[in-house]
Amino acid sequence: MLKRLLLAVPVLMLAALAAFLAFAPAYVERMLNPLTMPAEGWPVTSEAQALHDSLVIGDWHSDALLWDRDLLARVDRGHSDVPRLLEGNMALQVFTTVTKSPSGQNYEHNSSEAGDSITPLFIGQLRPPRAWFSLRERALVQAEALHRAAERAPDRLRVIRTKADLQALLADRAAGQLVLGGLLGSEGGHPLEGELANLQVLYDAGFRLMGLTHFFDNELGGSLHGEGGSGAGLSDFGRQVVDRMMQLGMVIDVTHAAPRMVEDVLAIPGTRPVLSHTGITRHCSSPRNLPDELVSRIAAAGGIIGIGFWSDVVCGKTPADIAAAIAAAIKVAGEDHVSLGSDWDGSVDSPIDAAHLPALTQALLDQGLTEAQIAKVMGGNMMAYLAEILPAE
Repeated sequence: MLKRLLLAVPVLMLAALAAFLAFAPAYVERMLNPLTMPAEGWPVTSEAQALHDSLVIGDWHSDALLWDRDLLARVDRGHSDVPRLLEGNMALQVFTTVTKSPSGQNYEHNSSEAGDSITPLFIGQLRPPRAWFSLRERALVQAEALHRAAERAPDRLRVIRTKADLQALLADRAAGQLVLGGLLGSEGGHPLEGELANLQVLYDAGFRLMGLTHFFDNELGGSLHGEGGSGAGLSDFGRQVVDRMMQLGMVIDVTHAAPRMVEDVLAIPGTRPVLSHTGITRHCSSPRNLPDELVSRIAAAGGIIGIGFWSDVVCGKTPADIAAAIAAAIKVAGEDHVSLGSDWDGSVDSPIDAAHLPALTQALLDQGLTEAQIAKVMGGNMMAYLAEILPAE
C-alpha cells in the first residue's frame, strides 16, 4: 500500500503541475486585461452600424501574441482575436510583440535592471526554451505564431509586409472578402540586443513597425518612464537604428519614448514617426501621455497619432471617453493625423473588445464628428500613411 502511494505521489505532482500550466496563464490574462463593457453591451443605432460596416478600419496596437493562444479561435477573455476582429470589421491590425516588462512597472520611474515579468510568463506558457532568456527570440517566437496562424487560414488572415500586400488586402475586402491583415510590430527596440544586424533579422521575420523604447531605458535611448526621464535622448546606436529603419521602410514608433528622444527623432530629416497608442494631455493629464506640443510636432512631421482605449490615457471607461480623446487629438494634431491605437490585450482595461467596435463609431457620431472625419480616424489615415511608408516589395 505504501509503495503504491509513493508511486502515486509523483503522478499527482505532475498532474497538478500540468493543471497549473494549463489554467494559470489564462487566469493571468483575464486578470490583467479586463473588459469593462456592460453585460448588455453599448447601444448602437442602425445608422451607426451601417456607417461602421462601410469603413476601412485599422488599429496600431494589439498585444494578443503575448498570451500564447490560438489567434484563430474566439476566446472569452482579453480583447482581440481574429474572429472578434473580423466581426468588428477590422481590416488591418498591428500585432506587437512584448519581450520585457519591468517588475513593479509604473508610469513614473522604472529601472532597466529591474526584474522582468515576461520571463516567468514565457516559461509558464511553455514557450520554446530559446525564448526564455533572449529578447530577440521572444520577438521571433511571437512573430512565428502570427505566421503559422496566417498559413493555417489564409482566407481569414494575411501578414502584411509591403505596399502591394496592403493594396491587395484592401482590394479584396472592397470586393467582399472578409479577411484581416496583420502587421508585425515590436514593443520597444530592446529585442535588437544592442546589435544593428538584428534589425535585419526582425525585418526578415516580417516586422514592419518597431517602438524605440518601452517602460525602461534601453540601448536606443530614454524611456518616458525610465530612470533618465525627459533628459535621456536618442543614443548613437538609436540614430543608427532610426536611419536603417527609414531605409527599410519600417514604421518608427515613438510611443513610450522620453520627450528628448522624440525631439531627437524629429530632428532627423525625413522621419515621420507614429505615436501608436496614447492619449492627449489636454483631455487627460496622465504621466503616460506626451505634452500636446510634442504630439502636434509629430503630426506636423507627417506622423500619425493612435488614440488608446484604456482608462489611464483617456480618463474614463466608456466609448464616449475614447471619442472625446479622439476629438481632442484632432484639435492638437489635425483630422488627417489621428487614428486608433487600442492597446488591446496589453495589460490594460478596455470598454470594448474587437467585436464591439461599432460602439466607438456610435460614440464618434455622438461626439459630433462628421462621417468623413470618422472614416479618416477609424482607418483612412492609417492606410494612407502605410501606403507611403511600407516597402514596395
